[in-house]
Amino acid sequence: MTVTVERNGPVTTIVHARPEARNAMDPPSADALVEACLEFDRDPDQHVAVLWGAGGAFCAGFDLKYAAAGGGKPVDWLDFPESGPPPRGPMGPTRLELTKPIIAAVAGPAVAGGMELALWCDLRVMEESAFMGVYCRRWGVPLIDGGTVRLPRIVGRGRALDIVLTGRKVPAEECFRIGLCERLVPHGESRGVAEELAREIARFPQGCMRADRRSVFLQEGLSEREGLRAEWECSSPLVEQEGIAGARRFAEGRGRHGDFSSI
Repeated sequence: MTVTVERNGPVTTIVHARPEARNAMDPPSADALVEACLEFDRDPDQHVAVLWGAGGAFCAGFDLKYAAAGGGKPVDWLDFPESGPPPRGPMGPTRLELTKPIIAAVAGPAVAGGMELALWCDLRVMEESAFMGVYCRRWGVPLIDGGTVRLPRIVGRGRALDIVLTGRKVPAEECFRIGLCERLVPHGESRGVAEELAREIARFPQGCMRADRRSVFLQEGLSEREGLRAEWECSSPLVEQEGIAGARRFAEGRGRHGDFSSI
């Protein structure tokens, strides 16, 4: 098995392990990764997931040796249909819209499709020795797992074009500086820090957190007024479902002065 799942309380850690290929993705691994993500999303007891590559590499992209050996098939099966959900992306879950957050724990390379996989996640925790880059630029392989869509939304068009057009290495420190990752941690600590961050998020009332998360994604491309309407439609049911109960806990003296330890 190249994809395994570990659960610790409300946190799911999905481990991709093809260390002999620096965790490059092949179709069986992509299928397994999709199923692991969907299983996490369906499980009411699991709140936040961490995606981690074993052996010191997040993911070196799609396995080009597999493709060169004729192991692939015509790409038209990846076409978006007129209706219904799209097929999986070449890298696996990159076309899924999960209802819960997932955090990328990035060690070593997250390049080409591996970078796109990290961009698909909600947050990225990168080790100081890790790096990203459109390394597939060298071989004429385009970004088809959302890289040209998500990267400019995260770092802006100019920076995205600099990364996409040059295919250069983007070290972790630069990723952190331009907003391509949200946490920068010492070598070897990405999984532990990501799992701790996941546990912290999992402590909160989940309905409200997921509604706010969904509103952040929905506002892309909307006018301010349309975005405000979408926010209201996402979140207004939670005012009574969770907000009033939270207000009572505050009135009882819990969580005062920014204290998150007793919520």
